[in-house]
Amino acid sequence: MWLRLKSVKLSNSRDVQIMVEIQSHKAKDAVINDDTLTIDLIDGRTISVPLAWYPRLLHSTPKERNNWRFIGDKEGIHWNDLDEDVSVENLLSGKPSGESQRSLKRWLDKRVR
Repeated sequence: MWLRLKSVKLSNSRDVQIMVEIQSHKAKDAVINDDTLTIDLIDGRTISVPLAWYPRLLHSTPKERNNWRFIGDKEGIHWNDLDEDVSVENLLSGKPSGESQRSLKRWLDKRVR
């Protein structure tokens, strides 16, 4: 997929059209075990990250972990029972959950009740 941007004037007064390729990273499958989230991408790559990166997944039951669905045309995964979303882009960038400790504690406290 290509996105066409407007003309840009160079220092020599020439107009140039800039074309930018937008690459979308899409998942094909996901496997979650007790300590790892593994995503197979449609381009053949496999990404594995520790569940410690996603505390809600780490503190969930196997049943909750396995209740997921793709979102955004397979650009992410959503766990409805856990109110957790993980994007393929963040996995590829090595970005763990950005949830604060305070928010996680509130979520964990609600689970104990």
